[in-house]
Amino acid sequence: MTDNNSIIGVINIYKEKGYTSHDVVNIVRKQLGRIKTGHTGTLDPDAEGVLPVCVGKATKLADYIAADIKEYKAELTLGITTTTEDISGDVIEEKDVNCSSDDVIAAIKSFVGEYNQKPPMYSAVKVNGKKLYELAREGKEIERKTRLINIYEIRNIKALDKKRYEFYVLCSKGTYIRTLCRDIGERLGCGGCMSDLTRTRSGSFYIEDSIKIEDFKALAAEGKIKEFLIPVEDVLSNYKKVHISPKAEKYVLNGNKISISYLKEKDIKSGDKIVAEFSDKKTVGIYEVIGDFIKPITMLI
Repeated sequence: MTDNNSIIGVINIYKEKGYTSHDVVNIVRKQLGRIKTGHTGTLDPDAEGVLPVCVGKATKLADYIAADIKEYKAELTLGITTTTEDISGDVIEEKDVNCSSDDVIAAIKSFVGEYNQKPPMYSAVKVNGKKLYELAREGKEIERKTRLINIYEIRNIKALDKKRYEFYVLCSKGTYIRTLCRDIGERLGCGGCMSDLTRTRSGSFYIEDSIKIEDFKALAAEGKIKEFLIPVEDVLSNYKKVHISPKAEKYVLNGNKISISYLKEKDIKSGDKIVAEFSDKKTVGIYEVIGDFIKPITMLI
């Protein structure tokens, strides 16, 4: 039996259709001995693709990963508007699609940049302490505040037929691709919904490096955890690293701020967020530089 305290890292799971994100988390927890586990951004059951799962103390990094850039391969079906804004919902309205391919491509590209997006009723966004999808299931629809999101890039737009278009979207946290498809259809005047979705990237986690659930189960059963567990050092590779002198170890373990004089590196400035390591390169946590000190934000020891 592996010591649960020694399992710290992130697993880049390929979530297949039919599984909820919580299903995946429960499978990982069961395979690794019911260790603390959490995902980094929900994927709908009908969607598939990258779902980073944090295990052990790496669960403290879930919010950092969830806040990072996302990429999706989406399929838009025009002429259909549904309750859930995807093809699984009840059809509200059907219209003829008389747009040219050029019109559709132009409409899709017009959403690149920042725009105020209204989250769908069938979403986990909370209003007055209640999730929107809970209200939607009660047959209620309430006014939702728009949220500023950013579509950094839309590429590889391809017409599959007169009504269906495939494209890749690089976007900020909080972007609903279902809603983007609805908004594109609305702009074209014929309505639209999302008919397929694959998340191809979540921050530094890419689909080509992900592991399917059955493969994960097989490796976990054989005790080959290192073959799929991504260490926190790799997850935090985009952060500048500093090394803390052994003389400051007792202050670190007590969660105190640390004087820069105890650091090997001095080329940091106030406001920087950095990753601190001990001299043996064991990751301590994420710190913020404040004047002549570094203050812990997220401890990983």
